[in-house]
Amino acid sequence: MSTNTDRYESAVARYFEAWNAREPEARTKAVAAAWAVGGAYTDPLADVVGHDGIAAVIAAAHDQFPGFAFRISGPVDGHHDTARFSWELVREDGSAPVAGSDVITLDGDGRIRAVYGFLDRVPAGA
Repeated sequence: MSTNTDRYESAVARYFEAWNAREPEARTKAVAAAWAVGGAYTDPLADVVGHDGIAAVIAAAHDQFPGFAFRISGPVDGHHDTARFSWELVREDGSAPVAGSDVITLDGDGRIRAVYGFLDRVPAGA
């Protein structure tokens, strides 16, 4: 367990702000606030570098799951420049058909250098 949890929790909070930004302009600003210039995002469905690519992946998720929101589903744990956490993609009724776990690396300013995402639960046909 980390002794510097505020740094990790702040980075993860900015990460969720970006993932939950529905409007393109808000999403662009949130991605820039969360990720370092040249930051990356990789999961089983995407592998992108740069703010524009990350914003496009987030927009595609909103297109695929309209009205859903991302939320953290457990504690944030970290050490050195690396943190991990779990999340859920939640419907308005509170059900969460999609869930995953992510590992992030941070730069010296606490912005995300890279995300390595894992899908733990995905509905058939998604």
